[in-house]
Amino acid sequence: MSGKTIFIIILTVLLTIFLMVNTEPVDFDFLVTTLSVSKLLVIGICILVGFIIGFVAGRPRKTVKSYDDEIEKNLQNLKKNELSDEDRAYIS
Repeated sequence: MSGKTIFIIILTVLLTIFLMVNTEPVDFDFLVTTLSVSKLLVIGICILVGFIIGFVAGRPRKTVKSYDDEIEKNLQNLKKNELSDEDRAYIS
């Protein structure tokens, strides 16, 4: 196993232990009401939302291949915009 896999397993075990220890209910205030919710649920949802936000923010917007595709497209457009010899002779 790689170091990254071992790190993820240890982190997951520690997170699971932390969540299982914090199971007592807490008052959670919404805009107009107060609910008694388990700490496990609140912390778990916060971790899930944080993971999703981190995943979306951390992924690359464009890859090198997509840049290469754009360059090729632009080169083809430039070639289309050039006049042929026949068109130049007609215009002049």
